[in-house]
Amino acid sequence: MKKNTKNKFYSLNSILSKKATYNIIIGERSNGKTYSILKYGVEEYFKSGGQIAIVRRWKEDITGRRASDIFTAINNDKIVEKLSNGQFQGVCYWAGKFYVCTYDENGKPIFNANNCIGYCFALSDTEHNKSISYPNITTIFFDEFLTKHIYLADEFILFMNTVSTIVRQRDNVKIFMAGNTVNQYCPYFTEMGLTHIKEMNKGAIEVYKYGESKLRVAVEYADSISKKGKPSDIYFAFDNPKLTMITGGSWEMAMYPHLPCKYTPKNVLFTYFMKFNDELLQCEIIHINNSLFTYIHRKTTPLQNEDKDIIYSLEYDPRPNHIRNMRHCSLPFNKKIGQFFADNQVFYQDNEVGEIVRNYLVQCAHDAIV
Repeated sequence: MKKNTKNKFYSLNSILSKKATYNIIIGERSNGKTYSILKYGVEEYFKSGGQIAIVRRWKEDITGRRASDIFTAINNDKIVEKLSNGQFQGVCYWAGKFYVCTYDENGKPIFNANNCIGYCFALSDTEHNKSISYPNITTIFFDEFLTKHIYLADEFILFMNTVSTIVRQRDNVKIFMAGNTVNQYCPYFTEMGLTHIKEMNKGAIEVYKYGESKLRVAVEYADSISKKGKPSDIYFAFDNPKLTMITGGSWEMAMYPHLPCKYTPKNVLFTYFMKFNDELLQCEIIHINNSLFTYIHRKTTPLQNEDKDIIYSLEYDPRPNHIRNMRHCSLPFNKKIGQFFADNQVFYQDNEVGEIVRNYLVQCAHDAIV
């Protein structure tokens, strides 16, 4: 694994040298990931006429004012003006598309339908794009693909459908995915077989290959832009682990309550299990010193009785002891288990185990209302 050369802001040079189809970049907020990819898309347009697809999860993030602001930094730096030798002054948004444009004396954009540089795509609204052809798109950019909140049901497939709609039978499209280090548990990592994410060091690039196919996926954990930090870090210097993502690009991790006291097997009243994102957790309801609580820790050995043990998992399984959604199950024992979470009487082996459980419960809450 190779380290990036230090730059004031993030540069695509290292990951582009891997010549991968998918280029995934994770790292701290405001380090220049988005800017660099948008700049690449603009350069491709003026070099070859290639257009860019801007992909977001929710339609609200790719319409109106939010869409209009996407190229603001590019416009402020006069990138379009330089690349077009003054023919155009910026990029503007109108009705789901981006255009290179000039501006009148009031700052209102002037553009021609023939000068379309890109299109907007929302994964939550994929059905509306399937019948349209996009033969000139050569760059796909999925920004903020990592989230601390909910992913759409079968989101990876929705993204693949969007990619399919754009590329059709072509092989000249380069795909970028950028995200802040807010959550290590992401369906894209699992679905794409990206197994080394948690072990990656800042500045490293991993390239994944898939059998005899030409598919290559490059993943870069972008290094911090400065060992001394950014001037703005002064605003986030609180003793709070969640803020290290903003200031240094570390994975965001909340603090979760740890085991309050030692216990023995005789203190365990009931055991159930939780499977999420290739992680297997053992959950024990413990009674000790007049206290009743749940303790959740990693299970390091295989399950012994998958036909009888209570197992919570987002996977579909017809066996009655397999429960998909803890928040949407009317069985009496499930209500008792859920009450420990409602009463804040759940403790964790470490913060990472807490994050696994939080991600499972967030997805359960989402599935219960869709």
